[in-house]
Amino acid sequence: MDTWNEAAAAARPAEGPLAGLRILELGHFVAAPFATRLLADLGADVVKIEPPGGDPVRQWGEQANGRSPWWSMHARNKRCIALDLKHPGARPVVLRLASGADALVENFRPGQLDKLGLSEAALREVRPGLVISRISGFGQDGPYRDRASFGVIGEAMGGLRYLTNHPPEETDLPPSRVGISIGDSIAGLYAAFGVMAALWQRDRSGGTPGPFTLDVALTEAMLSMMEGTLPEYGVFGTIREPQGSRIKTAAPTNAYPTRDGKWLLIAANSDPLFRRLARVIGRPELADDPDFSANPGRLRNVATLDAIIADWSRGFDAAEADRVLTEADIPSTLCFNAADIAADPQYLARGMVRELDDPQIGRVLHAGIVPHVPEAPGSIRWTGPAIGAHTDEILGEAGFAEAEIRSLREEGVVR
Repeated sequence: MDTWNEAAAAARPAEGPLAGLRILELGHFVAAPFATRLLADLGADVVKIEPPGGDPVRQWGEQANGRSPWWSMHARNKRCIALDLKHPGARPVVLRLASGADALVENFRPGQLDKLGLSEAALREVRPGLVISRISGFGQDGPYRDRASFGVIGEAMGGLRYLTNHPPEETDLPPSRVGISIGDSIAGLYAAFGVMAALWQRDRSGGTPGPFTLDVALTEAMLSMMEGTLPEYGVFGTIREPQGSRIKTAAPTNAYPTRDGKWLLIAANSDPLFRRLARVIGRPELADDPDFSANPGRLRNVATLDAIIADWSRGFDAAEADRVLTEADIPSTLCFNAADIAADPQYLARGMVRELDDPQIGRVLHAGIVPHVPEAPGSIRWTGPAIGAHTDEILGEAGFAEAEIRSLREEGVVR
């Protein structure tokens, strides 16, 4: 059966390069839902299966009318069905939905779906070409397979948490968090990328069934992002250490204080850029000083150089210093907070800050859609829906009669 989303596609024609793609989400918290939100933004029809009480993220963060503003964006463009996966009657419902899907994305602990009767074999029996993307803490095998994990565990084991700090000689505080669930989001990015790679290969081969199973681990997703950390250790035996707001390979690149108590990021780490910066800060002689004229010298004397630049930046408010540097074509920016982002003309011009009407919480700001696809732009078709908002619609499209839906609800299978 391959009709479960046809009525919705007709009622709400999707926009974007992924219009017509069908994704089933068995996800909770962050990683899998983030992956499917990216796909939904680009036009895919995503059906999210969540428990009758809803995804826990519905209750995360500050609440408006008892609802999370984060959820408004986290679940946008998805259709939600509330289904108790632990109920015996849930299995045939999921299989019916899977039979019409191109891909399934899940982030349960390894083996959990098998216990619910939703093994890869069962799913592929109803949809042989189904792409299955599995996100977990440590992967579907290996000695850590069954250990509990969240994004922060992936960040720590992947090496990011160790580096997200000031140098050890400057602080004895614990390594800082990035401030968001970056480990989950990075894993979600890899999952979304993997889904599209698998579907491309499937279509390239004329639709020949895979199987295509994607195994994404939070730890491995983070390790994959760690640039030269592992190769440098393998070749030199060196361990990359926290650098604070500097980088180890080039200078000057740092955050500098301003008169109004803000921070200004300046990245003048090539020789031509540094020559321009030296003129801007009133120290043109630095560009010809052997201690600063080339990058190796600037790195050896980085503390002195940063102090010189900071003396200049403290004489300006952040916005004014940024204007002066921008006019000199030197990469710089304020360290943006949410208010800065919401008011920024570049973000506004490109639709990356959008004011929407969420029926559950009122006016809300969302981040826009990435990537921009001018020829086939995605759209924010609706904000994160209420629990079970599309249960009847989705089941009806899957071929369930009204009496069957009523029976499923009375039995507590769906909400």
